[in-house]
Amino acid sequence: MLKRQKEIRILQSLLSRYPIVGLVGARQVGKTTLARMLRSEIKEKSSYFDLEDPGDLARLADPMLALKGLQGLVILDEVQRKPDLFPVLRVLADRPKRTAKFLILGSASPDMVHRSAETLAGRIAYHELPGFSVEEVGEQHSQKLWVRGGFPPAYLASTYAASFDWRLEFIRTFLERDLPQLGVMIRSTSLRRFWSMLAHYHGQVWNSSEFARSFGVADTTARNYLDLLTSALVVRQLLPWSENVAKRQVKSPKVYVADSGLLHALLGLRTVAEIESHPKLGASWEGFVISQVVRHIGARPEECFFWATHGGAELDLLVVRGQRRFGFEIKRTVEPRLTSSMRSGLTDLRLNHLYIVHSGEKGFPVAKAATAIPFLHLMDELRPL
Repeated sequence: MLKRQKEIRILQSLLSRYPIVGLVGARQVGKTTLARMLRSEIKEKSSYFDLEDPGDLARLADPMLALKGLQGLVILDEVQRKPDLFPVLRVLADRPKRTAKFLILGSASPDMVHRSAETLAGRIAYHELPGFSVEEVGEQHSQKLWVRGGFPPAYLASTYAASFDWRLEFIRTFLERDLPQLGVMIRSTSLRRFWSMLAHYHGQVWNSSEFARSFGVADTTARNYLDLLTSALVVRQLLPWSENVAKRQVKSPKVYVADSGLLHALLGLRTVAEIESHPKLGASWEGFVISQVVRHIGARPEECFFWATHGGAELDLLVVRGQRRFGFEIKRTVEPRLTSSMRSGLTDLRLNHLYIVHSGEKGFPVAKAATAIPFLHLMDELRPL
């Protein structure tokens, strides 16, 4: 297993500032493994409860009695299985002399799993754990990461075929077992068909009416399904940037399957050759690169947008950090150039800098405040903003 030092440092930083830290992420993304890595590195006392273990559940039959005397780091895995823990955690976090910090692990987003915003407001910080990144596996393995995706069992599988089979099984068990455990009472066959159709929309602007007609449901139902998969962290919505410029702007989100390996499995693409001959090749690579850029520069979800006008100008990724704005255009080409659309983005959005991430081997300036960066050297040439 790869040592996820960057993620460990993030958790250590959050735990130094908050009494409770929530580590969230999709099933099988490596939350439990990361928590155990963190536990092995700290010098203080620690306790671990797996709420899928009947024995640990029994120990927590009276949560206050079980937790109030513990010291150091207390890890509660699959915390969504015992929602009555949250009021207890609030009381423990408010003690004048805290002797313990709590790391709680959940298999979906905070809104869906915990519903604890009111209970733990001001006491908890959340960190979403994605799959492996290029920084973790090495730039020489970026194609393997793109094809297989970032879920540890998929990336580390012995063969591409074994990886593909694991991803198909993940999709099945996620829909048939994991979502029902989170209270989702929608037929797995319906959600599987919806998710597969969504894979063909990957990288496109969401159109509820069009999608609903194709799927055979009401607009509101299609939107609810989309939000459900987004909350479960297997779909990503990139919100549109909109401000008072003299152009009509697109105001619907772009949708992406969050993991490139799951996207390829939903599309039935087993090999590199099959991916490279598929119509969604460019969109697949775009979504993968965007996710890696966002992680590398340390951008928060609320800082990330795309921009498009009804006149055809667009920008794949806009990062707004305070008064600074940075644009990213993803091009699967070895000879990127500055287009009229990019010039429009530079001017209309008042970008501090525009980066064109491409699949070639050399980086070079293309204009004032615009640089072409090869994806293979992204981590070296693009510093955190």
